[in-house]
Amino acid sequence: MEISETYRLAIEAAIQASESIMRFYEEGFQHEIKNDGSPVTQADFASSTIIKNILVQTEIPIIDEESTQLPFEIRKTWTKNWCVDPLDGTKEFIKKNGEFSVNIALIENKKTIFGLIASPVEKRIILGMKGKGVYIFDFHDSKSPEIWTKIDKNDEIPSQIGIIASRSHHSDLSPAFKQKIRTNFGEYRTISKGSALKFFELALNKVAVYPRYAPTMEWDIAAGQAIIEELGGKVLRLDDLSPLIYNKENLTNPYFIALNFAVLETFETKILQKNV
Repeated sequence: MEISETYRLAIEAAIQASESIMRFYEEGFQHEIKNDGSPVTQADFASSTIIKNILVQTEIPIIDEESTQLPFEIRKTWTKNWCVDPLDGTKEFIKKNGEFSVNIALIENKKTIFGLIASPVEKRIILGMKGKGVYIFDFHDSKSPEIWTKIDKNDEIPSQIGIIASRSHHSDLSPAFKQKIRTNFGEYRTISKGSALKFFELALNKVAVYPRYAPTMEWDIAAGQAIIEELGGKVLRLDDLSPLIYNKENLTNPYFIALNFAVLETFETKILQKNV
């Protein structure tokens, strides 16, 4: 399998950023509160700098959580852009529970065409490339794509489907929506996990559904959407059931639901409807 130089640079950026993050994680760090009320640490800024310094070689503009965003009048002229969360799950990083990630996605005409999620603690990456598949591998195998593990579409519905939710952001389903799931699938189980690591669970079919009734930003979800879509699933906004799009004037995502391939048809035909 051939990996383009553009994607190789993204992988290298994620690994170097992860290594920097882990040095802070192990040696100590301080945090402060940003204007939006979210925490930020030296690890966030160090990771951001590393990723930008590597991705600049691609000559593709970058939207990065820890950078000042350019005006939409400039951004709307872009046909491609990187969408980067240099440390997703800063709250989990501060708690030292290991549930944080590095997210890098490539957007083309508002749609995700590549996404990777790196786990600094597990030293593992999952990535999806439009038309080329989804792969999972350890950091030390990053330059040997011939030994990466390919993940294929999985239409097996387990005896009890799993629904995954944020560790730190409450996002409850309505009673009516819960009942629709029970009617079609029986009792379900719920688990919580921080950051975009939730998309590891979705891609590996360990859970089937990730609903989000709480604010997220483009850089939180773009990489995960690239992975799930390449596996035949969807990430749909809950107001009109259209796919999430990127490089919008407002970089906040609407509420959404991510569905893996195994349950997609049932959700689309029997469960989802506007304003669920």
